[in-house]
Formats: sequence, C-alpha cells, structure tokens
Amino acid sequence: MAAPQTSQQSAALPGDEQQVAGHSRFEIELEFVQALGNPSYLNHLAAQKFLANPEFVAYLAYLQYWSRPPYIKYLAFPAPTLKALQLLQQERFRRDIISPDLVSALATEWARASVEWHREG
Repeated sequence: MAAPQTSQQSAALPGDEQQVAGHSRFEIELEFVQALGNPSYLNHLAAQKFLANPEFVAYLAYLQYWSRPPYIKYLAFPAPTLKALQLLQQERFRRDIISPDLVSALATEWARASVEWHREG
C-alpha cells in the first residue's frame, strides 16, 4: 500500500495535476471518501486490519477536509459519508464495525438519511 497522505499535506483540489493511473488526487480521494459511506466497506477495512493501522487512521483524519466547503458539495451522499468520517475518528467505532449487527444497523440508518437528504435537496 502506498504511503497515505497526512494532515501535513494540503487537501486535494479539483483539477489537481497529480495523476495516478490517469486520475487526479482529487478524484481518487473523492472516490475513496464516498466509499466510506458504505458500512460493508468499513467492515471490510476492519477485517483487513486497515482500521488498526496508525498510518491509515491518520489518513482518515486528513480526509476530514471533505466535511468543509468547497469539498462537501462534491459528495453524492454527504450524510453517510460525513457520519462515517466522524465515527472513524473514534477507536471504539473502528473496533466495533467488525460486527455484522452494527453494519446492518448503519446500512439501514444511512440509507434512510440519504433518501431524506435527497428529498430535502
């Protein structure tokens, strides 16, 4: 795994010139941060021990910039994505997401939040 970005680096910007496999850093980080809104993916990250890796946890902290303008407007489903980013800052949540019951409960809650957000938007 490549070394994650840290909070010491600046946030990715649309049109960022850094390219990896034909995609900008902005596109890669947007895709990844949106994947965090999927509780099954969080469970997978926990099962693979990524959520126990201090470097990966630091990367998750760095990704908090997506919760602020102008970045938030690029999120397709901001409610679950931002809730996941918030919860992933907590060590207990990073341990507990391995539970299928928690994954199921979050999937239901976040799907409902996404529907409500799109209704209001």
